[in-house]
Amino acid sequence: MASNGSVAPSHVDISFPVNRPTQPGEWTPELDTKLRAREASNVQTKSVDAITLEFFPGGKRSLVGIAVRAFCLGCAAVFGFLMTALLAYHGSQFWRPCFFLGTLSIFHFLEFYTTAGYNTPGAFVSSFLLTNGTQYRIAHGMAFIETFITTYFFPKWQTRVSTPSVIALGIAMIIVGQVVRSVAMAQAGTNFNHKVQSRKKEDHELVTNGLYAYFRHPSYFGFFWWGIGTQVMLGNVVSFLGYTGVLWWFFSQRISHEEKHLIGFFGHDYEVYKKTTRVWIPFI
Repeated sequence: MASNGSVAPSHVDISFPVNRPTQPGEWTPELDTKLRAREASNVQTKSVDAITLEFFPGGKRSLVGIAVRAFCLGCAAVFGFLMTALLAYHGSQFWRPCFFLGTLSIFHFLEFYTTAGYNTPGAFVSSFLLTNGTQYRIAHGMAFIETFITTYFFPKWQTRVSTPSVIALGIAMIIVGQVVRSVAMAQAGTNFNHKVQSRKKEDHELVTNGLYAYFRHPSYFGFFWWGIGTQVMLGNVVSFLGYTGVLWWFFSQRISHEEKHLIGFFGHDYEVYKKTTRVWIPFI
């Protein structure tokens, strides 16, 4: 009996390895270490999925950043299209910039949504393309300014230039361009990237099915005609000319640069593919 009145245990509680030798032999520190390591390797521990820092605020995959941008784009789209309907109903030409706002919001949301759905490893906060360069922001800013100026100061001239048939054509170009771009991104999957790749990835494949059987660069085709369509819808003459010239120059340079890498990646296969498809951007 112990000094405190409790019953002493009938055996000494000594921790021994479970996988002790069945045959008696000399017990050495080396053997003890070996058996304990074997025992530890057989113990199953509950693993906890680690979350990398890039998912935290400020990271390139920040969940907060993604949620905030998606929410704001959704609000902008709803506001833009509701104001479009309201102003058009009351006969105000100011429905045009509102429709442009809604269209831009849908475009940027779909850039991330399509990337996240079909190219998940490549989905970053930057995939919204909201930080798509100074020239990109200037172009859209000038488009807004022009449509506000013509709507407020020259409404009659704008009405003559932008007839209902022209507006319908612009909206059709926007829809076709957006659908083609989003479908192309989905069909390319992990082979699509917003930045031209200078090194071939292990899983990088030459996509030749779907839209890629007819368009060599369907995502560029979609963006080119989407951008021009927005200016046709707005009735912006100056911005229409500017968009056409800048987009043509941008894609001619980008396609030339990208195809040099694609020939290096896929060699003869891309040369054959190139002969059977077209870019479908004028003069490219």
